[in-house]
Amino acid sequence: MGSFSIWHWLIVLLVVVMIFGTKKLRNMGSDLGGAVKGFKDGMKEGGTPETPVVNPNAQVTGNASADKTTIDVEARQKS
Repeated sequence: MGSFSIWHWLIVLLVVVMIFGTKKLRNMGSDLGGAVKGFKDGMKEGGTPETPVVNPNAQVTGNASADKTTIDVEARQKS
């Protein structure tokens, strides 16, 4: 099981071009290039978080009863 020679790769390339056509292959190449560029741009912008990180262990200050989205619940243990 050796590697393929250059002639094998050329035949595979010819079959792929015949199946998909040059226009479709060109569109797939430009889509792939755009995706890679978008990924790189996202990685550059990923260094600065847009939303602040919330510490779940931080103590809540202020009047919790004034907050209408807070629900007070008691936890019960199953026996």
